[in-house]
Amino acid sequence: MAKEDYQRFLYKIDQLNQFVELIKNSPEKYQLIINCKTHDDVVSLAKQWGYEIGKRWGES
Repeated sequence: MAKEDYQRFLYKIDQLNQFVELIKNSPEKYQLIINCKTHDDVVSLAKQWGYEIGKRWGES
């Protein structure tokens, strides 16, 4: 794994952790997330809330 890939990997983990905390602390957001039907729905919702979780860590 290249250094740059490792940094993207850590960034994605951080984004996911923040996203999970947001959901855990908001019943309204929890309801919205469990209503998602596809991965793309989740990625889109996360993006609306300011999180970038769609790209895989090795993608540019």
